[in-house]
Amino acid sequence: MEYVKFEEFKKMDIRVGTIREVEPVPETDKLLRCQIDFNEVDVEGNPKLRQIISGIHEYYPDYQVLVGKQVLYIVNLEPRKIKGFDSNGMLMAVDGLDGRPIFLTPEVEVGVGSRIH
Repeated sequence: MEYVKFEEFKKMDIRVGTIREVEPVPETDKLLRCQIDFNEVDVEGNPKLRQIISGIHEYYPDYQVLVGKQVLYIVNLEPRKIKGFDSNGMLMAVDGLDGRPIFLTPEVEVGVGSRIH
């Protein structure tokens, strides 16, 4: 195991986001394009959703069940282009006993965009 200094860990911005929209990424079997609400606004003060691409489609063929779920995300990762789509964060999950991803979620509903500390 490689250790990370606490100062490096503190740089991670982990927040609760609510999944507002989900659709498959065209021409892929594994990717879902998710629009996540972190309680962010654009320069004009309008609500802004953040797009995050996640490789979870095979585990959620009925992906609409994800809409409304609160999940933990790392939001300050450098953006990546995945199959032509910008991905602006990373979903946090662990592998379940059956290999299916288990989302890290708050025990009760919390404010959208709440920071983990």
